[in-house]
Amino acid sequence: MTEDLFTQTITPVTHDLGGFKVHRTLPSKPRTMVGPFIFFDQMGPAVLDKGSGIDVRPHPHINLATVTYLFAGAIDHRDSLGTFQTIEPGAVNLMTAGHGIVHSERSPQAERAAGPELSGIQTWLALPERNEEMDPAFEHVARAALPVVEDECVQARVIMGTLWGKTAPTTTYAGTIYADIVLGAGGMVPIDADADERAVYVALGEARLDGQKLEPMTLYVLRPGHAATLTSEAGGRVMLCGGEAFKAQRHVWWNFVSSDRERINQAKHDWKEGNFPKVPGDEKEFIPIPEIPKTVSYP
Repeated sequence: MTEDLFTQTITPVTHDLGGFKVHRTLPSKPRTMVGPFIFFDQMGPAVLDKGSGIDVRPHPHINLATVTYLFAGAIDHRDSLGTFQTIEPGAVNLMTAGHGIVHSERSPQAERAAGPELSGIQTWLALPERNEEMDPAFEHVARAALPVVEDECVQARVIMGTLWGKTAPTTTYAGTIYADIVLGAGGMVPIDADADERAVYVALGEARLDGQKLEPMTLYVLRPGHAATLTSEAGGRVMLCGGEAFKAQRHVWWNFVSSDRERINQAKHDWKEGNFPKVPGDEKEFIPIPEIPKTVSYP
């Protein structure tokens, strides 16, 4: 690893969720956030058993926004605002929790018979303090609405923010950059130095940054101010994320994120007492609050 290129390298913690694995690089002991990104999970890639699917029962969030982006497969999203939206590859589901939202994520019924695919990235963005307690919201941005920068060996889709002179229509609450970069054999794309904090992550295939090999499913935090070039000899898929550096620390406990620990304690109490709203069409099940969550912050 070149000291001038990366400030940190974060290897994933892998969880087997029964039929598929998730690889989590944020939050981690070495680092909690990159820009507003406070949670970074790769789902799969996997093909689930015929007749099965993912069934993430209703669960709550506060003070964050979730971003779901798929490479393959489909997920039915339902939330306590009454939203129903099937997300498919290349589109974005942005769910802003604000003062509290509940949602579920399940494989569409039509996908289950053949054995559904699952491959993609789910991230959480911490909200600026002024937005933490805003009203919940949901936004779906179709694949065709996201700008693409391409040549014969590169296709880079801007998911959030402005990159390579193109701006995504996806709502942002703080300075945010997020892109899906598909490199063909011999592909090359510049990684600009404009954002306060940036990281790259090889989700599929292989890639190099300024000639340095990037290990798959590893988050590489780039040195601020260093412009670099991303390349691939055989082809790969790389996520670029980052943005504005947050001054106030964020705390994470289970599905709750906040700048205030007491706000998280209140959310724990409210979920236990059934004070969060229900998900229309998915009221019969829920995920109980865990005694020891898998996702916690490291102050």
